[in-house]
Amino acid sequence: MPHYHQFYIDGAWVDPAAGAAAPRFTVVNPATEAPLCEVALGSAADIDRAVTAARRAFETFSLWSLEERAALLEHIIEGYKARLKEIAAAISDEMGAPLGFAEKAQAAAGLGHIVTTLKVMREYAWEEPMGKALLVKEPIGVAGLITPWNWPMNQITCKVAPALAAGCTMVLKPSEFTPTCALIFADILHEAGVPAGVFNLVNGLGPEVGAALSGHPDVDMMSFTGSTRAGIDVAQRASITVKRVSQELGGKSPNIILEDADLEKAVTTSVLAMMGNCGQSCNAPSRLFVPAARMDEAAGYAAAAVARMKVGMPRDPDTRMGPVVSSIQWHKIQKLIEAGVAEGAKLAVGGPGRPAGFEQGWFIQPTIFTHATNDMTIAREEIFGPVLTMIGYANEDDAVRMANDTPYGLAGYVHSGDLDHARRVARRLRTGNVNLNGAPNEIGSPFGGRKQSGNGREWGQWGLEDFLEIKAIAGYNPCT
Repeated sequence: MPHYHQFYIDGAWVDPAAGAAAPRFTVVNPATEAPLCEVALGSAADIDRAVTAARRAFETFSLWSLEERAALLEHIIEGYKARLKEIAAAISDEMGAPLGFAEKAQAAAGLGHIVTTLKVMREYAWEEPMGKALLVKEPIGVAGLITPWNWPMNQITCKVAPALAAGCTMVLKPSEFTPTCALIFADILHEAGVPAGVFNLVNGLGPEVGAALSGHPDVDMMSFTGSTRAGIDVAQRASITVKRVSQELGGKSPNIILEDADLEKAVTTSVLAMMGNCGQSCNAPSRLFVPAARMDEAAGYAAAAVARMKVGMPRDPDTRMGPVVSSIQWHKIQKLIEAGVAEGAKLAVGGPGRPAGFEQGWFIQPTIFTHATNDMTIAREEIFGPVLTMIGYANEDDAVRMANDTPYGLAGYVHSGDLDHARRVARRLRTGNVNLNGAPNEIGSPFGGRKQSGNGREWGQWGLEDFLEIKAIAGYNPCT
């Protein structure tokens, strides 16, 4: 049974500093609207306890050898594998992901990051000579980690694993909407032998626990994934103590189907990519640019792709798309769909309200707008739901201009029948990642954005380096 009413601090499950008076957050199954559990919410006092434990543990854990840290990750991998199905079931219940997707994508992504980190740390150049100096990569210190609900274990592990590999200690604040998988993960770390104080977990809300963590003077860096609005707050609070801040924030990613692409294949692939995880991905290809003269043809292919997607209960093996995570998200998405209609975009499929046959649960009709313009609300704001906006372009330069005309810069997508053509257009997109012809992300490549999509990079070597400082020791090699 997960420790819903406790926090993991200094190697043990402990009661909140406020004791029985600590507030609680009710976690709701988004498919049924039934309560799942109540999780205790922490305070600044709980964060202070956790940071104190992490600061103390850093004095010894930072001195662990590479071999000792690698062995620790190996134990964590084995523990994660043993409980992967349990993690997937928790994700499915708490955020509404279809169970098969929760297991094969959501939970599996978490395992993938730990395995990749282990490989990277064994191959990484921890020390490098430079003339008579030695460059040493050292752990930055105590890391504050704040993670979202949409890919909970993906985001937790792509922060915790490299932090451990680097020799850092940490305090994690997971999302209050998906606490169970984080609590299971804390158990896995405990059983794997992570020393007391190295990993700490405090549940809570952003304005209280997140703010206390971001502004704490004994936290050396903040790694945050979430909304741009919340990321700005984290950065402002962290700036007072001149912390390093690594952020992966919102997105409104452009997807350009070039004129030489197979339109039916590209549109179908794009719709499936957009509707994956119910559209609740920061890098979702939510703006689809197609040749204006072929808009109606593209709209037909998009509607056909949606017609093959089953919206249903997460535990139904035939379900392709479950509900969105919460009432808050459902109502936000409804308002944005209504804005698209009001501003004159055409509905190819979907629209406001629940799908037919659903009277409860936070289910949304997969929705596709066509004949939209790049200045409409649905083309400017991150919807974070199964809503695709199709925009026509006059020529390639017009498509690239509109693609880059956004405050975000996380991901971009290009489809072409000529790979060299796709490559050329990819270089023109002002984004941190570009996917060509439906190719998935490489788990070892850097992931992150520019502009209001954040700074820093996660995954692979780049994720490890977020948690490292470089020290130059002059005169280390006087004979060279």
